[in-house]
Amino acid sequence: MLPLSHALAQTPAFNAGLLLSLSLIMALGPQNAHVLRMGLRGQHLWLTIGLCILSDVLFIGMSIFGLGQLGGLSDTIKNALVGGGILFLLVYGAQAFARFRSGAAAAMSQANASDEVVMTRRQAILAALAFSWLNPHVWLDTAVLLGTASLAWGQPGNAVFGAGAATGSVIWFTGLGVCLLCLGPRLRQPGVWRALDALVALLMWGTALVLGLGLLGL
Repeated sequence: MLPLSHALAQTPAFNAGLLLSLSLIMALGPQNAHVLRMGLRGQHLWLTIGLCILSDVLFIGMSIFGLGQLGGLSDTIKNALVGGGILFLLVYGAQAFARFRSGAAAAMSQANASDEVVMTRRQAILAALAFSWLNPHVWLDTAVLLGTASLAWGQPGNAVFGAGAATGSVIWFTGLGVCLLCLGPRLRQPGVWRALDALVALLMWGTALVLGLGLLGL
């Protein structure tokens, strides 16, 4: 067991990882938007959250013990990931915009059920993994930024920093899941669905635009 003085000395590294992780993950990105939709639909919420947390922990581990030590991703790999991410964001944004244009009646039918909107367990797993592993912000921000920041703490401080970052992911997604369970029934209104779809479409397209401009060096 570590001496108390040693544990206290590592606390700043843990807190730094926790706060940086929360600051990155709290923005309404594709992953969070997907969790919100699954919560509002009342389908596979905790399965989705569990996979998001697991993916984040794996990314954090890779960033702390891999990419951060190597200086990040190569330009070729980074550009390929950004290009794939842009395509993913454009397609998902178009789907959200189509739902927004369909109107309140369609939004109500989507929220209230049925066999048409029930997602299987396999589909839920694939969707959660796609929104985690095809999300360019996870690679460019979480994997690279956290890995780089961890270098400031040396060893074993970088591992403590990573533990704090992983804890931030657990806290955020668990809290989001609890909020959705408590507020979900109140949020399942046509107007809320349309607003969410509009926000998601703008968010996805805006993110794709920013990434595309960065890829072109503009």
